[in-house]
Amino acid sequence: MDKQEWKEKKVSLGSAIIISAVFAVVGGIIGANWDNLFGGFAPYLGLEKQVKSNIDWSPLDEVYSQLASSYNGEISVSELVEGAKKGLTESLGDTYTVYMGAAEASDFYDDLHGNVGSGIGVEMGLRDGYVRVLRTLPNNPARQAGILAGDILYKVDGEDVYALSVDEIAKKVRGEAGSEVTVTIVRDGKEKSFTMKRETINNVSAYVEYDGKTAIVTVTRFDNDTGTMVQKFAQDFANKGIKKVILDLRGNGGGYVSAAQDLMSLWLDGEKSLIQKSKHSGDSVSSTSSGRAILKDMKTVVLVNGSTASASEIVAGALQDYGKATIVGETTYGKGVVQTLYQLSGGSLLKVTTAEWYTPKDRSINKTGITPDIEVERSYEDINAMRDPQMDKAKEL
Repeated sequence: MDKQEWKEKKVSLGSAIIISAVFAVVGGIIGANWDNLFGGFAPYLGLEKQVKSNIDWSPLDEVYSQLASSYNGEISVSELVEGAKKGLTESLGDTYTVYMGAAEASDFYDDLHGNVGSGIGVEMGLRDGYVRVLRTLPNNPARQAGILAGDILYKVDGEDVYALSVDEIAKKVRGEAGSEVTVTIVRDGKEKSFTMKRETINNVSAYVEYDGKTAIVTVTRFDNDTGTMVQKFAQDFANKGIKKVILDLRGNGGGYVSAAQDLMSLWLDGEKSLIQKSKHSGDSVSSTSSGRAILKDMKTVVLVNGSTASASEIVAGALQDYGKATIVGETTYGKGVVQTLYQLSGGSLLKVTTAEWYTPKDRSINKTGITPDIEVERSYEDINAMRDPQMDKAKEL
């Protein structure tokens, strides 16, 4: 290694005083504005700003001390702490900001990726005060048995479940592959029971069907590989002579926004796809990838309903803004908020609302949803009778 010649440098006393004074002033400015400066540079340094807590937590100690000295029973400190964490997040009053323990976090990731284990193949959600079947998955026991969207989940193996949460009912329906489960539903005010064998659920995030020269692409959620799957479908459209695409996002509750970006790249060639607005990080704009828009000139219809939410609303809104698709169906759910996942100690997880999404033309999604270009209702009666006026309209266009 080359050696550099060392040279002694002399600095006058006057210069030293001036330099010291300058450092003092600069240091004072940096110190006074450290929070703002660090917040700005932290992302580039790979660091996160730590928020200082000036909260007096002594009232919690007071409650614990009183419990410890007077509660007539055993106290689990770990369960108290878990309860406090849940209470802290629930106090925000935000449905989407949630603390999950290790087991809940594991279930959350499984659901996000469609790893539901063995069951009967139904997606369920709270609608009109009841947990109802939102969709049955193709080639799975529930659909084959005759369970329909809109059915109210009433009993599982003879046990009343209508007052339970979606997650609680789902756990009772799931079980070991090959085992039997009897699900009783209420349809049109009448009970009807179905006995099925649980199977490992075939739960792909996207699939395609063909109706003449029309390709019907159904996207049930936005998983990591959803964009890649649909791109493979699209690459085959030219060979099949496809003239129109129907993108069915009904019942799609969202997922990874990056996957939604991948999907939009099939229609939008490097164009602005969404705007993110946050009180902490400011506004930012995202764009689709370039050179992948093989469907940009393809006639496209997007189907939506009241269960179309989050990332699927982003897709529908962007394609509508650019005039790339005609939106048909019912006004979407209106979940235009961003959740960031924070992995905590012990395998727990914090899902926090950190921003709001807006369409490329700066339309708010949250609590308003996406209004279709052509409004067509599909009632539970339609579903039960196997009628689909929304799909019929999409095929007409």
